Amino acid sequence: RKLKKKEEMLSKRGGSANAAAAKKQKTHQQVSEAAIKGLFEQQKIYVNSFFASLPYAELSTLVEKFLSCRGSILFTGVGKSGFIARKINQTLVSTGTPAIWLAPVDALHGDIGLVGHGDIVVMLSKSGTTGELQTLLPYARAKGGYIVSVTADPTSALAKAADMHVTLPSTGELSAWQEASGESRSSPPVTYTALQMLFGDTLAVALMQARGLSKEAYAMNHPAGRIGKRLVLRVTDVMVKTTLPIVKPGEPGIQALVMLAGSSNCVLLVVDESNRLLGTFEDADLRRALTEKGKEVTNYSVMELMNFNKGFPRTCTEDQMAFDASLLLDNPTPVSFLPVLSADGKKTLQGMVTIQSLKEAGL
Repeated sequence: RKLKKKEEMLSKRGGSANAAAAKKQKTHQQVSEAAIKGLFEQQKIYVNSFFASLPYAELSTLVEKFLSCRGSILFTGVGKSGFIARKINQTLVSTGTPAIWLAPVDALHGDIGLVGHGDIVVMLSKSGTTGELQTLLPYARAKGGYIVSVTADPTSALAKAADMHVTLPSTGELSAWQEASGESRSSPPVTYTALQMLFGDTLAVALMQARGLSKEAYAMNHPAGRIGKRLVLRVTDVMVKTTLPIVKPGEPGIQALVMLAGSSNCVLLVVDESNRLLGTFEDADLRRALTEKGKEVTNYSVMELMNFNKGFPRTCTEDQMAFDASLLLDNPTPVSFLPVLSADGKKTLQGMVTIQSLKEAGL
């Protein structure tokens, strides 16, 4: 009886839990396309208003300050502004500007040693009242740093204490909860953080333009990225240099077929005694020869079968950009390999670029 009573109690509890879960699942509302569009339209209003009230003179002065900086530019912030400060810092570093992320709390426990004379310390805070930044400011100044505050309030404590202030106006904040005044005082800064990001990335481009940063120089800071690989890697960096499928022109065609079967790219590179490329021998050459000549091709040499009814193979040189070689593979018609020749015009075979070698290089 006790066991049966316990099972009944558990069953009731389980039923209540399931009912509660079902009730909980039904509490959310359907989000219509019109509702989503309305939120983005509201964001658009805030962003347009931001641009209309942006103090471009202050931004121009800040860019000039960055360009004349003899030290590093340090970015700091707390919470969401801290994440944006890190992102701006990384963008500047990648575009050639010496920049450092300064964690405000860690700075008060030793990391302020990163700040020195000639450095600029940029503090991001929407309200301009962030306690950690107010505490850090006098110590960063004492280390020789020039303090720039970036806030929405030019009358805030940070704005008044800094050596320079830049106003990033807050013209509204998208929110799920609207106060009677029309703007929420408890909403997370989902609009302002986007504006902070826009501020930092636009300044980065302004610095790139002012310094005349080339795509090649930018690529040198991104060796592992697609941009870096396309602008830095050359054919010699990605080509296959060993175990090339080489065959001599006097080799019997039948014997070459055996070698062709063992080639991973279904091609043999025909070279003379001085390693000069004469042509290529592929299974397509054999098919064309059989169609035109019939059984007699079994007596042909590689010299007679290579480049059969086609022109000299598409090639590249070792000093070409690897990305250009990848384009050559696809145009005018796709091929799976490119023989790599010396750049002196003597057609000396240096290696071979394949689809696989380009993939392994990230191209």
